[in-house]
Amino acid sequence: MSYESVDKLQKVLQENVFHYAKYSKKAAGRALGTIVEIITYYLLKTWELNDSISIERGMGEYGNPDIKHNVEYSLHPVVATYAVKFPKDGRSITSHRVLKVLVENDIDLSSFITRSTTNLLSKDQILRNACTLAISEKSYLLCSFDKDDGEEFVLRIYEQLHKAFAMLECKRVGVEEGTKKGPQTIEKAKQGAYVARTVSSLQKIRNEKGQMLGIIYRSDGTIVSAPFTELVEEVINSNDAELLRRFVLTVGVVSNHGNWFTSENQNKELRVLAQSYDWLLFLTDNGLAHFIEKLLLNPELEHTLIQEAFNASYSGDKKKNQFTKVQMSVKADKMLLEYFTKNLAEIESWFEIISPKGKAIEALKSELELLKDKNWIEILK
Repeated sequence: MSYESVDKLQKVLQENVFHYAKYSKKAAGRALGTIVEIITYYLLKTWELNDSISIERGMGEYGNPDIKHNVEYSLHPVVATYAVKFPKDGRSITSHRVLKVLVENDIDLSSFITRSTTNLLSKDQILRNACTLAISEKSYLLCSFDKDDGEEFVLRIYEQLHKAFAMLECKRVGVEEGTKKGPQTIEKAKQGAYVARTVSSLQKIRNEKGQMLGIIYRSDGTIVSAPFTELVEEVINSNDAELLRRFVLTVGVVSNHGNWFTSENQNKELRVLAQSYDWLLFLTDNGLAHFIEKLLLNPELEHTLIQEAFNASYSGDKKKNQFTKVQMSVKADKMLLEYFTKNLAEIESWFEIISPKGKAIEALKSELELLKDKNWIEILK
């Protein structure tokens, strides 16, 4: 890493990119938070979870579904997929156009009462990631880019169940000049911890010795209980509908900025998150700095389109943002997917596992695959 820390890197962004802003340091800090979300999103896509991803979807609390919490990413079972082609004619690709093509291809959409008015692709060639087309009583219909074959865009349409099998949130807090940690650090940790503890049927309790146990209620009121990590593994490897029907694997991603310290040197905030999420991943300074330096500040020629999208989004003329988890330049999206696919092993090494102790990121990937591939139609009967 060419920079001593992400703090130093933030100052570079502050001086070279956000110099126009009144509060340039805060602007640079917000951009760093967005980059953490983007890294997480493209890692999930590279893990072949694209069709399961929803962005900023509201998740109801277990046993109290009237209270909902928006999460960065939720992963849902997929019950149907379709492919459609659109000519590259410079026109925007609206939800209405995509739905019309599906109907023309005899896809029954009668159950999707709520129709979206969003654009998958704008005239400015800005892509909406995980674009929701329509919503039915039990499922969401989404659309994303599959590939660009030169003359046509190939779109991927997929139907997700409302029930999520996993959720992911990213947490990062900046530090004000002259202070040791941001004033909202503990509040953000508590907020993330609360959501992680309330969305899943697998609940955490401690015994008198401080050991973490897990409990799940069956529909008849009986309780399944075991040491927490063991119970998580049992649920994921099970086909027992009683264990799976309300289970959500909770994953947190935190990044260091003078607040979270390291996986071996945890402060209170990190400990709060580590005991609340089923998995807590730590995006290292080195990984974050590598992404920013190699793709945003000093990219190779093949990656300059990523830098252009970033610069166009964070400039003084207030142009439409095209470098977030929700909106991304279609050309930058293609380059990011290629970069993540080519460098997946290195990118995975950017993450340290805070909890569960002793596990590697490959185990998380395997657990998500197991959950994705279960027969959720049968489980949710």
